[in-house]
Amino acid sequence: MAERNEYPRPQMRRKEWINLNGTWAFCFDDESIGIKRRYFDGAEFDGAMQIKVPFSYQYVASGIGKTEFHPYIWYKREFTLTTEQLKHNALLCFNAVDYVCDVWVNGIHVASHIGGFTPFNCDITSVVKKQNTIVVRCYDPLDPTIPRGKQSWLNDTFGCWYVPNSGIWQSVWVEFFDRDCAQNVTFITDIDRCCVEGELTTMNGVCDKAKFVLSYKDKVVKTHEVSCDGKYTRFCIKLMDLDFVDESFLWSPEHPNLFDVDVTLYANNVQTDNVRMRFGMRKISIDEQGNICLNNRKLYQRLILDQGYFAESGLTPPSAEDLRQDILLAKAMGFNGARKHQKLEDPYFYYYADELGYLTWCEMPSAYNFNCDEQINLMTQWQDVVRCAKYFTSVICYVPLNESWGVRKIVNDCNQQDFARAMYYITKSLDGSRLVSTNDGWENVSPTDIVSIHDYAYDGNDFEQKYRKDALNELYPAGRKLMSEGNLYNGQPVLFTEFGGIAMQRDCNSNGDWGYNSSATSDEEFYARYGNLLKAVSKMWFQGFCYTQLTDVQQEVNGLLDKNHKPKFDLETIRKLTLG
Repeated sequence: MAERNEYPRPQMRRKEWINLNGTWAFCFDDESIGIKRRYFDGAEFDGAMQIKVPFSYQYVASGIGKTEFHPYIWYKREFTLTTEQLKHNALLCFNAVDYVCDVWVNGIHVASHIGGFTPFNCDITSVVKKQNTIVVRCYDPLDPTIPRGKQSWLNDTFGCWYVPNSGIWQSVWVEFFDRDCAQNVTFITDIDRCCVEGELTTMNGVCDKAKFVLSYKDKVVKTHEVSCDGKYTRFCIKLMDLDFVDESFLWSPEHPNLFDVDVTLYANNVQTDNVRMRFGMRKISIDEQGNICLNNRKLYQRLILDQGYFAESGLTPPSAEDLRQDILLAKAMGFNGARKHQKLEDPYFYYYADELGYLTWCEMPSAYNFNCDEQINLMTQWQDVVRCAKYFTSVICYVPLNESWGVRKIVNDCNQQDFARAMYYITKSLDGSRLVSTNDGWENVSPTDIVSIHDYAYDGNDFEQKYRKDALNELYPAGRKLMSEGNLYNGQPVLFTEFGGIAMQRDCNSNGDWGYNSSATSDEEFYARYGNLLKAVSKMWFQGFCYTQLTDVQQEVNGLLDKNHKPKFDLETIRKLTLG
């Protein structure tokens, strides 16, 4: 498997950087003795192996492929900086490390981070020299109170929970700036006022000026300068209408138009940082009639459930191109978006979704044991997830909770309902420009922008009678109450956000392989069942659907693509059935 050599953070690019992916020294530390033996200070690892970063030790892409549980693991590698690079500030960056991470450079502790799905960085200027050693210690317990998503917490796979991805599972790199740098730059577009609002956060608060140069189709359309207010600066950039007839500059799945932005920071008129970014002008909203609208026009969502697993590397995509190909294949099958399930994906997924015109839902990886620790873990780390997702135009909906996972008593437990409401409101406070499906699937809790339904029925013959608008408050899809007690359907848009899951009998090669209901014995039977379900859902009054699922995942073999992300069926036939 090739190394991940592309620039790791495509939505916010700096020119000068060095890649730290590749071969690292690695060891297990089941007795947690590494700190005592000063692994962080250059001591040799006991039982040292080599691992290929950013692939987790549980998967063969790492070069190890051992699936047994090891709570503590260590990494180490050398890297060299040039004389020119040492003239600048150095920023060490990680896209994702699961779960608790500590980092040392040249024996000096430089960073700690908690959370397995979000990026972090640290300024290592004061500790680097020409020849450097980086050491990383990770702690990934089998703890159901931490956000795990689909990673098993039982030291074995079961149901729809899979082999975990411990430790470094996304890219590591170093990049360079001077004195101060942009930590976050968000763009929230307002198509009705034809403007872009946002917030610039810098690392050190040294910069006194920021310059934004916006380009559309390689032509500069706006230059905007703002004085900086310390570390946090809000800005608003007013644009002229670029098309006075049909607003062809807006972003949509049919026309994924994007603006490029150069953001340059200055301190006393000396440049300190420059990043290259982009965004699309678009609006997702609900109109007075309760219709979900994109750019003030009704939107019908044809989504595919995408868990983002790969046969040889688990949660880590083998390459950025693999993510692009997944989107192209989904679009070829008639889908206009994906519900990225139980995972904040590698940033290249959202980057290509922006570029290719592919709607995405961003979902919080679940924890599974409701208590104070779980609530704090979910609430804290969800805020980091939303901060990341705000970068991307394609993200139109957030899912803080799924199928009552981690809130199993939410149907009648006031504490768990209040927690769901807190997740809704914190999401809206962080980003009010997207929709929220508070507890996706069943036992919906108000407030929620979307009422969602999961139903893995064999066919859709009774959907029209079962899913009448006047029956929603008494409905039990999959045996679970659609609306939690004390919560009533209030006219929100309704989407059928999980259904299908048809497996092929030929793919069920062991006792653990499964799909929903009985397996199809031939392509013809699959097409008939798939077509029946899609036709039944499409003729309903729902405002969209999400079919399960894009790919086979380990023991769950109900994908339209196989475990290697290759089509199992004729793409054009699936497309015709998807589009009805």
